[in-house]
Amino acid sequence: MNWPNQNWLDIGALNDIPQRGARVVKTVHGCVAVFRTGDDQVFAIDDRCPHKGGPLSEGIVHGHAVTCPLHNWVFSLETGMAQGADEGAVATYPARIEGGRILLDAKRLIRGAAA
Repeated sequence: MNWPNQNWLDIGALNDIPQRGARVVKTVHGCVAVFRTGDDQVFAIDDRCPHKGGPLSEGIVHGHAVTCPLHNWVFSLETGMAQGADEGAVATYPARIEGGRILLDAKRLIRGAAA
């Protein structure tokens, strides 16, 4: 991992994540799921569903949302909010693509799960 500047952490190439796929970044505060959508945007959220703790990185990505693999709760990748009749949220983390690399806001990762 590289530190391209003091705020953003390079976690890998965009092509390392398939479209509608995810990878997990392990931090001292927990795991962060990094998703690549079908339109090549990236989003980062907590990897743990607040309902039953399911690994969201193993969920189904559709549009800008992910469905938990355990009980089908759907979360917006943009806001972290549960969709439909379900209530709850997961923390989101700023992510961006620069030169084909995925960058996460290191300050937010260090602060932990502040949504």
